[in-house]
Amino acid sequence: MSARIDRTLAALADPYRRRAVELLGQRPRSAGELAGELGLAAPAMSRHLRALKAGGLVEDSHPVFDARVRIYSLKDGATAELKQWLAETEALWTHQLAAFKAHVEGGGE
Repeated sequence: MSARIDRTLAALADPYRRRAVELLGQRPRSAGELAGELGLAAPAMSRHLRALKAGGLVEDSHPVFDARVRIYSLKDGATAELKQWLAETEALWTHQLAAFKAHVEGGGE
């Protein structure tokens, strides 16, 4: 497994961060909006957003009207490598379980 997948999984390990990703999947939001919807204090939300950025899942931008505000959004293609790994792992398990089933149903011959 690559270091990128490790970082992505580490970022998604927290339920608040997974919920933030779900919310950002609907539309970009400010940290304050996310904190309000998740019921978190601003410093806690900031830590979660830093972890999501470090995991390569989100990016931020400044709206033209106010450079002090950061708007967070999901990063395009951020989960592509994770999705590929999951698909390969699923295929491996499907094959292994089918072989095990055939072995058990065949009487172990």
